[in-house]
Amino acid sequence: MAYDFPLIGTSVKSNKKPLQGVRVIDAGNMVAAPFASVLMADLGADVIKIEHPTLGDGQRKLGPIKNGIPLWWKSISRNKRCITLNLSKPEGAEVFKDLVRGCDVVMENFRPGTLDKWGIGFDVIKTVQPKAILLSISGFGQTGPYSSRPGFGRIAEAMSGLTHLIGESDGPPMSPGYPLGDLISGLFGAYSVMVALYNRDVAGGSGQVIDLALYEALFRLMDFDAIQYDQLKEIHTRSGNQVVYVAPSSTYRTRDGSYITMAASTHSVWVRLCHAIDKKDLIDNTKFISNQDRVENTDEINGIVAKWIGDHDRSRVTQCFDAHEVAYSVIFNIEDIFHDPQYAARQAMIRVADEDLGPAVVQNVVPKFSQTPGSVDFLGADMGAHNDEIYQEELGYSEAKIQQLREGGII
Repeated sequence: MAYDFPLIGTSVKSNKKPLQGVRVIDAGNMVAAPFASVLMADLGADVIKIEHPTLGDGQRKLGPIKNGIPLWWKSISRNKRCITLNLSKPEGAEVFKDLVRGCDVVMENFRPGTLDKWGIGFDVIKTVQPKAILLSISGFGQTGPYSSRPGFGRIAEAMSGLTHLIGESDGPPMSPGYPLGDLISGLFGAYSVMVALYNRDVAGGSGQVIDLALYEALFRLMDFDAIQYDQLKEIHTRSGNQVVYVAPSSTYRTRDGSYITMAASTHSVWVRLCHAIDKKDLIDNTKFISNQDRVENTDEINGIVAKWIGDHDRSRVTQCFDAHEVAYSVIFNIEDIFHDPQYAARQAMIRVADEDLGPAVVQNVVPKFSQTPGSVDFLGADMGAHNDEIYQEELGYSEAKIQQLREGGII
């Protein structure tokens, strides 16, 4: 199906989102659980974001910040209704139960045992709402000798084996420099909630707990590492920008200082690459006939490709690679992304009106649904922005009760 998208335009609200009717209580903090909930909010789930009434979500304290406005918060909390509630107080626990009665999903990423300590663990949740699904994300899972340890993305990346794979072969392991572990766990979280909802609503199942450990989500991505070590006793290790099982493969610098990454992962790509760099004689060279041959001569073949790319400007390299259908990409920074025609054609970014920032650009909803598209309707709201809407209009609390909860530091 063809889509005709303008350049970065204004977000248009979709009235046919696929998760309309699903209510999620996001009691998480920082990245992992909030990212899981925003993915569902983009596709129509009614996400109620709970924050501590004085501390707020830790995400509000992280950069980038513009004039005191946390920009990451605007993105990770978009499409969520924000309320304040002190879950650690008995009065707050009672309010939480009222919220749970009308929900489908609860998400949290506290240390194991925290909800139980506050009197709102799953035993209580299922009594109040038997069909509720509880997603509990933690560094190391709800069981095991490490379960009580604090953990977040960077720690999980190290324990999963991912950090071991990043860096030069003769250098130290390197972290991604971004909370990749938390975000990947958010993806697993949203996916697992949808599976649980399907089991409950289609297969006749019930509410249940989803125990998601950050390190396990990342370890699952290390797909062949376990079987490789089991069967071959080989330890997969870092190899810089090269792919150890494909050659040529690396990141190459152009004459004018850009970087291009490429991997000849199939024979057809290898042949097209040889034509693109005007080295057709390499195709029948016995040292490079098969991928295994090329892997055995990695330094030589990568050197040939690197020299050709280094002798040409970025525009010439991309022109030749495009003409011969070589799989490659320039290594983009965000400025490149803002000016790229593919991003524009797919409307991968969208402008959203915001009371604090005015029009602001964020990533659009992923993926694109032909019949039930998601949309970015508003960006992350102020603390307690929807307190009255939810507590008074939806839960039916009186003004006197709301005032009492405020004065008691509960909301």
